[in-house]
Amino acid sequence: MSPSNPPSAATGTLSLEQQICYAMHTTVRAFDAVYRELLSEHGLSYPQYIALMAVGEHGPLTVSRLGEHLRLDSGTLSPLLKRMEAAGLVERVRDPEDERRVLVSATAAGRARLAGLGDLPHQIAVRSGLSRQELLDLHRTLRQVTERLDTGV
Repeated sequence: MSPSNPPSAATGTLSLEQQICYAMHTTVRAFDAVYRELLSEHGLSYPQYIALMAVGEHGPLTVSRLGEHLRLDSGTLSPLLKRMEAAGLVERVRDPEDERRVLVSATAAGRARLAGLGDLPHQIAVRSGLSRQELLDLHRTLRQVTERLDTGV
């Protein structure tokens, strides 16, 4: 058997289709496509949407805290926030209690944009084809997996 023609792994544990990481990857890509389609009508990307949701929900956040919420590093988050600020969706100001920190908050225009997206979770649920209970179960399972992976349990 030549190295260019190894035994088929299709039935073994190295089969791509059997990998949970691949199933997660393809699911995320499918969700990205749906979000891209639905959010483009509102002039938002998915990262902008979740950033706007986070500051809308939690009030002013430091850039580092926002990065923790979104699991984005500062090299990714800073340009994202710069574009959002230029679009009038968020504002960044120095924290009066600690000038080294920058606080990010939603502007009135950002809050209005979020309000206009109120039906988005329902549209995503419908597009997924899952029942409400299936979505709740999936959400719970994904949070458990994330927590376990983060803690190494």
